[in-house]
Amino acid sequence: MPPRNSTNQNVHTNTVPAIASMLESTFIHAKGIGRNTELRLWEAGARNWQEYLEADEESWPLSALQRTMLTETVQESVDRLQDEDFAWFAEALPAAEHWRAVPAFGHRLAFLDIETNGGNGPNDITVIGLYDGRKMYQFVQGQNMDEFPDALEEAAMIVTFFGTGFDLPFIRRAYPRLPLPQLHVDLCYMLRRLGYRGGLKSIEHQMGISRSNSTTGLSGLDAVRLWQQYRMGHEASLETLLSYNAEDVKNMADLLSDGYRKLARKVLMGEA
Repeated sequence: MPPRNSTNQNVHTNTVPAIASMLESTFIHAKGIGRNTELRLWEAGARNWQEYLEADEESWPLSALQRTMLTETVQESVDRLQDEDFAWFAEALPAAEHWRAVPAFGHRLAFLDIETNGGNGPNDITVIGLYDGRKMYQFVQGQNMDEFPDALEEAAMIVTFFGTGFDLPFIRRAYPRLPLPQLHVDLCYMLRRLGYRGGLKSIEHQMGISRSNSTTGLSGLDAVRLWQQYRMGHEASLETLLSYNAEDVKNMADLLSDGYRKLARKVLMGEA
């Protein structure tokens, strides 16, 4: 089969791996395997790790060195996934491709969003919202913030919106001894690959996600204001702030679900 010269060329539909098993169809975490080579493997019939390992290695469009390195990586990948070794995949996968592991580790997700008082220091986080897809956890400055590390302990994948530039740097400053070995899906960048632009609320609107009357129109600046009001004795302001934070976090679940399906389809068809 002739090599592909462009990732914009469509992959024939009967060679496309299943959207639901994107991680097991991934080869770009192996040394010497880039996006074009991965597409060629799919076209040649290696739609997942099992199909790759079961066939004669020489049938794949790879050099001898590439075959050796890829076979070793794929065999280790199978074992690591069976052990749910998310930290290994977090290191092996390019950061922009962590989203591929969503189905594999979807039972251990942690949607994360923080609020601050407007400062940039380690003590300036006011609220941390954490949602595992079933239960909502919130940690408030002066109340239970020290319980946050334990709540994150079982998570294999953290999902944020612009957490790369905001939430996670704050978390690292506030909890310098907290390891963050998890896979990380930043919805801001993931959805940008699908053509969505703007902040979280703007993209929610673009994707048809609505908010409650009490939080519609609120922004990060309002979160700072609400915290200041709470500190002045207005308990209702904290309730509104927690509702705002909870919607930020829970709405990420819909964004991730829709975004994953759309991006997986584009990548598997060679369009992204």
